[in-house]
Amino acid sequence: MARQITTTEAINEALHLAMQTDPDVIVMGEDVAGGGDRQGDDVDEMGGIMGTTRGLIKAFPDRVLDTPISEMGLIGTAVGAAATGLRPVAELMFIDFIGVCLDPLLNQAAKLRYMFGGKARVPLTVRTLTGGGMQAAAQHSQSLYGLTTSIPGLKTVIPSNPADAKGLLLSAIRDDNPVIFCEAKGILAVKGEVPEGDYEVPLGKANVVRDGSDVSLVGMGATVEIALQAAKLLESDGVSAEVLDLRSLEPLDEEAILATLEKTGSLVVVDEATPRCGIASDVAALCVDRGFDFLNTPVRRVTAPHAPCPFSKPLEDAYRPSAQSVVAAVRELRQ
Repeated sequence: MARQITTTEAINEALHLAMQTDPDVIVMGEDVAGGGDRQGDDVDEMGGIMGTTRGLIKAFPDRVLDTPISEMGLIGTAVGAAATGLRPVAELMFIDFIGVCLDPLLNQAAKLRYMFGGKARVPLTVRTLTGGGMQAAAQHSQSLYGLTTSIPGLKTVIPSNPADAKGLLLSAIRDDNPVIFCEAKGILAVKGEVPEGDYEVPLGKANVVRDGSDVSLVGMGATVEIALQAAKLLESDGVSAEVLDLRSLEPLDEEAILATLEKTGSLVVVDEATPRCGIASDVAALCVDRGFDFLNTPVRRVTAPHAPCPFSKPLEDAYRPSAQSVVAAVRELRQ
């Protein structure tokens, strides 16, 4: 039986591999090393807010940098480091904090290569937590990847399982463009089969994780598992559901979306984010714009409501998409 590790462990493994194979890779962030005693072997290995960078400070003592609690300083420094030859991996604890440091991403990292006629490189990876499921309340539970996806010059990826997390992170770190690497809270403790050694999952390539013929369920991050659960439930209705994992939001694999729509004629997008101006709306617009002739039913979006995420667990459970809400959307389409 192949080994099974968590998403957190897979990300940690990818960071170790990237740093072993490229001396220009550095890791920066708040408490990525621990911020404690650095003497001898007695190192405080907090490893970031989720322990993802644990062990790196001992293996690479000169390339794992604890930063002050200043997201603007962290991301601004990381952008400068990337522009001048390093390959930084910056941990922005929660994507909710992006408002504090948006300018260096929006106006510097995303634009430098274009403004210098392709001669500049900004090989920056920003790792950040997204989504709900941990009762972290409204300021720490948002899914703002639609914001980064909308900025020309930034790439945005969001794995749904440990194997993809490792391969996508290695691809992101080795890309010469800035990449926002979103880690959905709902998948961090999930275990799955992960190949040993070095491998990459290409950016911009979606993945069909379940074949089906009657309806296409499109997910990203934690909503892929929700779509898979819904597909299982729909079997009792005699409905064969195909599940497409986007994996990459920018670049977006439009051809894979249109291919599954052409196959089934019906599509539901499942997204943890709020509905206005988000990924679900973008996918729905693509289906109407380029796949209108394939549609046998309207496109349905299953998302959070257009409201902040509540702290209460029962309310948060109701707020986030569920397998039951996806099944209800499919049944509505088939009435």
